[in-house]
Amino acid sequence: MGRTLELLSELLGGNGGRRRYKKRKQFQTVELRVRMDCDGCEMKVRNALTSMKGVQSVEINRKQYKVTVQGFVEPHKVVKRVQATGKKAEIWPYVPYNLVAHPYAAPAYDKRAPAGYVRRVDAVMPVSSYGGPTAAGPQEERLVTMFSDDNPNACSIM
Repeated sequence: MGRTLELLSELLGGNGGRRRYKKRKQFQTVELRVRMDCDGCEMKVRNALTSMKGVQSVEINRKQYKVTVQGFVEPHKVVKRVQATGKKAEIWPYVPYNLVAHPYAAPAYDKRAPAGYVRRVDAVMPVSSYGGPTAAGPQEERLVTMFSDDNPNACSIM
């Protein structure tokens, strides 16, 4: 009888007309860089992540130090859970090199990056439209003049 009264009060607005809704998390794919050396490290990270609420799948590529988590999770909580295992974790810092304007420039190139990847660069580097030295940045202008015929100290191959 007591449960029936609770249900009727909820239907009739017994909460003062206020309903509490939980904010629904979106399905996300979170990629992390986690250094793992052995099967034990891999299992420790996998067990910590699969026990999280909302995780659908966990993929680990130990050769690239890459962990991919899919599910209804928040990225910062996934990083915290991996760090609780004692491993250093960060959001995957690399992007495919064909998505970057200058993949071999100093801020993007990283020799520790997996094959085909360069470091994610937040600041977009300007791409020259070959409109002259005003359109080019200082780095490009220096490279153009380094190999010009007007420069007596240019490369002897040219």
